[in-house]
Amino acid sequence: MAKEIMLGNKAVARGLFEAGVCFISSYPGTPSTEITEEAAKYDEIYCEWAPNEKVAMESAFGACLAGKRAFCAQKHVGLNVAADPLYTMSYTGVNAGFVIGVADDAGMHSSQNEQDSRHHAIAAKVPMLEPADSEEALAFAKLAYELSEEYDTPVLIKMCTRVAHSQSIVETGERTVPVKPYEKNIAKYVMMPGNAIRRHPFVEERTAKLKEYAETAPVNRVEMGGTQLGIITASTSYQYVKEVFGDSVSVLKLGMANPLPERLIRDFAAKVEKLVVVEELDPIIENHVRSLGLEVSGKDMLPICGEFSQNLVAEALGEKVPASVSIDDPIPARPPVMCAGCPHRGLFYTLKKNRCTVLGDIGCYTLGAVQPLGAMEMTLCMGASIGAAHGFNKVLGAESEKKTVAVLGDSTFMHSGMTGLANVAYNQSNTTVIILDNSITGMTGHQQNPTTGYNIKGDPAGKIDLEALCRAMGFERVRVVDPYDLKECDAALKEELAAEAPSVIISRRPCALLKYVKHPGPIAVDREKCIGCKACMQIGCPAISIKEGKAMIDTTLCTGCKVCTQLCRFGALS
Repeated sequence: MAKEIMLGNKAVARGLFEAGVCFISSYPGTPSTEITEEAAKYDEIYCEWAPNEKVAMESAFGACLAGKRAFCAQKHVGLNVAADPLYTMSYTGVNAGFVIGVADDAGMHSSQNEQDSRHHAIAAKVPMLEPADSEEALAFAKLAYELSEEYDTPVLIKMCTRVAHSQSIVETGERTVPVKPYEKNIAKYVMMPGNAIRRHPFVEERTAKLKEYAETAPVNRVEMGGTQLGIITASTSYQYVKEVFGDSVSVLKLGMANPLPERLIRDFAAKVEKLVVVEELDPIIENHVRSLGLEVSGKDMLPICGEFSQNLVAEALGEKVPASVSIDDPIPARPPVMCAGCPHRGLFYTLKKNRCTVLGDIGCYTLGAVQPLGAMEMTLCMGASIGAAHGFNKVLGAESEKKTVAVLGDSTFMHSGMTGLANVAYNQSNTTVIILDNSITGMTGHQQNPTTGYNIKGDPAGKIDLEALCRAMGFERVRVVDPYDLKECDAALKEELAAEAPSVIISRRPCALLKYVKHPGPIAVDREKCIGCKACMQIGCPAISIKEGKAMIDTTLCTGCKVCTQLCRFGALS
């Protein structure tokens, strides 16, 4: 046994190790990514990045079916993709333990929405545990496997950005590896209607047993203090409550988000004068408390949108907010921007120059919507760009097809772009699809994917040929361009938009931040030749600025990609 300060996600990975997990399949998504990356450091656990969350969950289910404890992780929107197998796995149950990690992103630090994953647990009728710090993250991961096997159910562990990415002390233990032999059981695992209809009563009976467990579960605990105010809370909100109030109030800390207890809540409510629920996002605990006929406050005092903080909780509940240090001089806004040397920049400049309607996707390249490029007009969900462009072109016709493109990355294309591409080929719109192949999954921190040729450990793996794949899916017009070459990009875009056929342009250049990518060195400015026209500023590169009316290059940022040199008509950049 040893004590260590661990990131919340690393603590989950340690819990998986100690619980004897043998198989992990995930898709990277902030703030869940580090769970699988940390687990991959244990040689005893087989880990992989799957093409998407649905495949990851199905693969992990297969491993648990075979008798080995399994796990998969994703962010909250990833669980939407994996919902199809999840809801049916609730009916089949498990063989060896199966746990699913989901990380919510209140405040949308790196997400397109801030949905509350507790709804999935309730709707799928599976238990969910919700740790509040790294120590609980480790312990809850181990407990989840005990519950999974005892109650024959997949179990969800819900993290959030603050718990996933904060650190606290954990105590590590030893690894034990339970194994359950596989036994053929058609009635349990083949979910055709005749079998599924007999499994639904099992799910309801299991839920009743889990409700009873929740009443005395050690993860749900009462911390009695002052009785004027009683607060029911969970996850990171518990930390805020304790920091604001200490022991001056009584707290019911819920570690089990689904199912929620009833008697425990009633007993707690009877001991306090006023009852308040403090929870981020949707009023799930609050609505449950109201359903018990109890008088409670919650979202009438606290916001339903955004991330909480200590000060927010203090102000909402009438406590003194500590004085904070303020800076008199206003700090200029620093919006997110594509990195210096980003291969996507030249392509987006070309799209803007040609006044294209760009339907985009999820990835670093979503920043193509930000000025001065401002070249992206829609982002919905992984892979939606191609389907949306197809529908857009179908209803607007030939004129739209001559200026509308779909843009998505190589990892996003493998995740869920292929089906959209098949739809274009099958239903025949003259849609131009641009795959931004930067040879990595960039936005979540450089994870490998099926197009890179390497697995999660960096070892050689199967590599999908994008050109061959697109041709096999029915596209005769497939071409590759270098996004650093603006003339080549411009010519290719004009030709494919004018063609009377669906087409794919692969914009191929590795991410500028990859360690193995070598750069020629920074661009220099000839201040005698520079007239201050600011043409070089049109690409929005953070390495370029204007000082004293002339262009200036930050040599600590510039990679020497030479995209800016192609915009300068006076030869001032070289």
